Amino acid sequence: MNSSTTAPKEAAPSHAPAPAAAWAAAAHPAPGVFRVRPLPGEATASYLTRLAHTWRLPLPDLLDGLGIHLATGPGSADGTTPSAELHLNTAGQQRLSAHARIPHPHLLRALPRLSPPDRTGTAEALTGPPAAHWQPTPPALQPFRACTTCVQHRSHGTATTAWAYPPAHTPLICTRHQQAGADPRHTTPLDIRTLPELTHAHQRLTRPTTTPTALTWAATITTRWYDHHQHLNQRWQTRLARLTAANPHTRHHGTASPTLTCRTLVTYPETLTLAAALTHIPPHGLTRTDQTRFLQHLANKMGLPRLAPATHDPLWARLHRH
Repeated sequence: MNSSTTAPKEAAPSHAPAPAAAWAAAAHPAPGVFRVRPLPGEATASYLTRLAHTWRLPLPDLLDGLGIHLATGPGSADGTTPSAELHLNTAGQQRLSAHARIPHPHLLRALPRLSPPDRTGTAEALTGPPAAHWQPTPPALQPFRACTTCVQHRSHGTATTAWAYPPAHTPLICTRHQQAGADPRHTTPLDIRTLPELTHAHQRLTRPTTTPTALTWAATITTRWYDHHQHLNQRWQTRLARLTAANPHTRHHGTASPTLTCRTLVTYPETLTLAAALTHIPPHGLTRTDQTRFLQHLANKMGLPRLAPATHDPLWARLHRH
């Protein structure tokens, strides 16, 4: 029997992705919004602030739009101070990765403080909802001002300020644009065009000629020499004068003297020279004959007629280590 009643049509299936699937896919920015790449070693708060500027949003509003809960804390809402860092849990990192269109492993390499240092691997960090929190950064671990030209290029002109963490015991140097960050208290990167030896030294660092242990020893030794006006004092004072002449703002920072804030940068070439030499010393130290030969070799490398460290000198301690 034919029926005049037509069976109701089934509703077309919805192709709208679920929220979780949407964040797993690459985000497509609105017209006129560019992809913002992180700087090497950039602070998480710095990168998120630059990303927010691209969308013309305050940092808290960007996180809110990404569905990342920001806990109250001591951080800077506009990212202008390095005294606190922003940490994201795993879910928050994945949201950021999708929005920034940068694979999560790449983001972890570029932003060394992205993960919470004291909670990585915990159940809350791995399975909790997207969240971020501020954590104070000790002065000795705070990032430095990054090269302004690099920041402008990677921000497509929407930002000129960024903060990045240098490798241990080294300043933050851009050899291409001749700018350096030496202390978190500096309000702008330093112009090092009048000190080509800093650029040349930094280019040597990219070669595998030193070990982290040797670099730690070398930084300890040159810091002691610098503070006690030993061995290379005249050279370092001349270099400091050239650096402050090119960067007069370093002399007007209240209680922070350029003698202190520029120390790592001023001693940098000799620190790397010493680190390269110390790399070849066995862990147990050197014999007396080898010590004499080593000290003469090191003096030649540093342009000194001789080098005779006293018993309280950390170099003497390294040579006599047992």
